[in-house]
Amino acid sequence: MSNELIRPILVTGATGKQGGAVVRALLAAGRPVRALTRHPGSAAGLALAAQGVEVVKGDFNDPASLDAALAGVDGVFSMQMGSHPGDPETEIVTGRALVEAAHRAGVSTIVHTSVARAGDHENFIGWDEGRWEPLYWQNKAAVNEMVKAQGFRHWVILKPAMIMEDIVPPMADLQFASLREHGRFETAIAADTGIDWIAAQDIGAFAAAAFADPERFHGHEIDLAAETFTLPDVAAKITQATGKPVSAVTLSEEEALAKPYGELSFKHESWNNVEGYKVDLEAVRSWGVPLTTLDQFIEQHREKFVIG
Repeated sequence: MSNELIRPILVTGATGKQGGAVVRALLAAGRPVRALTRHPGSAAGLALAAQGVEVVKGDFNDPASLDAALAGVDGVFSMQMGSHPGDPETEIVTGRALVEAAHRAGVSTIVHTSVARAGDHENFIGWDEGRWEPLYWQNKAAVNEMVKAQGFRHWVILKPAMIMEDIVPPMADLQFASLREHGRFETAIAADTGIDWIAAQDIGAFAAAAFADPERFHGHEIDLAAETFTLPDVAAKITQATGKPVSAVTLSEEEALAKPYGELSFKHESWNNVEGYKVDLEAVRSWGVPLTTLDQFIEQHREKFVIG
């Protein structure tokens, strides 16, 4: 069957790490891809077009642009930015706009990306006492429920744990700012806290698999991680691969709170010590989608590490 007879998949967030990975996985599978972006003429938009992607201008706050972008598509990859106290509404507003527009367009399959443990937040230790930032978890869960309740023929929710790209610049400069400057992970995450890790390309692979076999994946919320490692483990792996000394330091609460975004970062980081993503790795492997090990990921990106 030629691509002209296969309806495209619309990918939101196509210029980011998850959406970009989905684009690459779909193209590798021979699926036509349409990418939604506010700036088709940007360098990122032009790079997508150069890969053979149909790049369309659209904005979550402009229903007409969403309707146009969704016309004739078979499926949608749904991606929204997470919420925080400085931006409490955007995730809900944009999630609802996309889900409702996709339903209006008669989209058959929606694959939405969320985060592991979303929907389980009320069971977190200390949740009722306000120990954790509520907006992030509540809004993730709310958009998940919108996807499930809208009435799509097929829906799938992917729930990644910690994404490996967060240890590589430029993402590392936001997530682990001290890595570039000092060659250290400086966080409130304890040295013996295991973190569940997933590569963005594996999120892309799961999304492509779900679009290829929507009946099999329909109705599933799939936690995603390939391996579990502590930050000292990760530091040692980066050192071994790059030859650059990297270490991991656990900050006291006082030290963590003194850093930029102190309280928000402390809640996010210390959550790993108390709760964590708790991904069932065997359940992930049971889907038969190839997974990237952390060693493989670091080797693939070895030249991108900027340390010290």
